[in-house]
Amino acid sequence: MSHAARCRLYVGLALLAKLGATPALAADYAGPLVDAHSHVPNATAIDAYVAAMKRHNVTRIVLLAVGGVQKDDAAWIAAAARKYPDRVAPGQPLPDPTAAAAATRLDGELGKSGARAIGEVHIRQVSRKIDRNPADPAFVKVLEVAAKHKTPVVIHDELTAEAAKALEAALAAVPSATIVLAHGGESTPEVLEGLLARHPNLAVDLSGMHFQRTPALATEKGPLDPAWKALLVKRPDRFLIGIDVWAARLFEPAMLDRLMTWTRRILGELPPEVAERVAHRNAAALYRLE
Repeated sequence: MSHAARCRLYVGLALLAKLGATPALAADYAGPLVDAHSHVPNATAIDAYVAAMKRHNVTRIVLLAVGGVQKDDAAWIAAAARKYPDRVAPGQPLPDPTAAAAATRLDGELGKSGARAIGEVHIRQVSRKIDRNPADPAFVKVLEVAAKHKTPVVIHDELTAEAAKALEAALAAVPSATIVLAHGGESTPEVLEGLLARHPNLAVDLSGMHFQRTPALATEKGPLDPAWKALLVKRPDRFLIGIDVWAARLFEPAMLDRLMTWTRRILGELPPEVAERVAHRNAAALYRLE
């Protein structure tokens, strides 16, 4: 590089620094990563996923059921946990969250399974025409059982104003139970900020908010949404990252590589302390992975 070119470069860098800009993109997050929310579509898909975990330093996966959609979830999850005990943290399926006997059944199952999470429980899912009330007495009893076993409940709850009020009622009914709102509640940072401020027993996982879904935290190559970034920085202890693979096509090695690379890229846009919390520390504490 010529002397004149070096001078132009130094002047440009000085101007960027003065304006508070950065001359380079943030580096991808390189630390440990816990996938706090994923599923398997069959008994063998976990093998491809674990191979990808090894390629991308994903240390643990919280393996959840799919809200009663797959009748073999319990068997697949248990088999995966047996085969990869140092990788798989099993979730306890709860397909019938508002059934009269749901809490009693769950109490017995948790006593035997050693599950680290309950769910994914489908509370409100428009595509399946599911619209349950999380403040229903039967589900409140489920939350009481979850609190007794110190096991968080992961819910799929597509928030509207009415659904958010019902969720708040459930959070207030059993403040010792932790509810993890999956997929950001398909909501907005503004709504979630209020919920998190009012309810310390609420956590949010960012699963399924990748470039193939809507809403997304970012496109495959684009920057992290500024509003989401601001909320993550403000409340770094309340969020978990998750990939939310389920369909068999997502277990193709190339697709897993894309999803995990994207996840590390957006985490790299956060301050290092925030990235560490969202990437693995929050999940490790919440799901007792250490």
